[in-house]
Amino acid sequence: MLKPFIEALDDRVLVCDGAMGTMLYAKGVFINKSFDALNIAQPDLVAEVHQEYVRAGADIIETNTFGANRIKLGTFGLADKLHAINEQGARIARHAADGRAYVAGAIGPLGIRIEPWGKTGVDEAREYFREQAQALLDGGVDLFVLETFRDLNEIGAAIDAVRGISDLPIIAQMTTEEDGNTLDGTPPERFAPELEKRGATIVGVNCAVGPAPMLDTIERIAAVTPLKLSAQPNAGKPRDVEGRNIYLCSPEYMASYARRFILHNVRVVGGCCGTTPDHIRQIKTAVRGLAPAVVRGSSPAEAPQESRGAKAGGGSRAAVTPTITAAPLARDQSRGWRMRWHTATSSSPSSCCRRGATAPTR
Repeated sequence: MLKPFIEALDDRVLVCDGAMGTMLYAKGVFINKSFDALNIAQPDLVAEVHQEYVRAGADIIETNTFGANRIKLGTFGLADKLHAINEQGARIARHAADGRAYVAGAIGPLGIRIEPWGKTGVDEAREYFREQAQALLDGGVDLFVLETFRDLNEIGAAIDAVRGISDLPIIAQMTTEEDGNTLDGTPPERFAPELEKRGATIVGVNCAVGPAPMLDTIERIAAVTPLKLSAQPNAGKPRDVEGRNIYLCSPEYMASYARRFILHNVRVVGGCCGTTPDHIRQIKTAVRGLAPAVVRGSSPAEAPQESRGAKAGGGSRAAVTPTITAAPLARDQSRGWRMRWHTATSSSPSSCCRRGATAPTR
């Protein structure tokens, strides 16, 4: 039986899953459909993806509900199915976890701008988030993950909504550019303390960039908040290969950065765009046995040689069998801007991931 989530965080580093939409597309789901609606249309398919991540070693699996809010579901004519989609998403994940992983209710941005950037009021946005969070709560989630937010006001409304109905843990994640600032220009030194003040349990970043620039951002966040952190980078910067966008970071390279994240108080580590069960399996192997006490007081200089060489742009080439999962260039509906191309290539760290990736404009 799993310990309470917060107790588990004190004992060890927890590994989150990777992209959901990537896997669903690979299984034949076209991008013009609502991936969230698969919770009621094809629940076995969603469960299959969850199970693959659990078998890979994920300690946390996120519900297939990233875009299951009233606004986004409304574009598919599914707003009236909001509660059913979210509650069923939680139940599918719970069954797939089978007592071996925590279930996180995934909530993403509304897909519209809220004041002062748009016409939607903060109170209205808060209500949209509240009804989604309530449905996930009814489905039996262990915690909430608010991810891929660019607007501090919007994620603040989401935290307020969850806190209004539940005291479960909240992982609050912004998405940033390579310079560490959000897409709206907010620096980590501002958004991290604000997320803490709003009531987040864990703060962090996900999507948009690869592990190297994300590490820089994590270092800045760790300097301004005592909270435990989370990091879920993309598998590097997508490259154009014969008209196709390919993510070039190998699972081994991602795993080497997972160890570096941990040195900066990251206690939840996973993946975003381009990541698969293979990445999660390698990350799990890298962090297995690294309890917080092991790395507490460590310095970045103690990071594995492979990682330090990678950050500097050096390191030897690692022979990795190429594996490609193909899909059109499109935003991953399930988990933010996750482009559905991934390849693990025989590439040096500096050539595959150094600069990360920039998320497309909404």
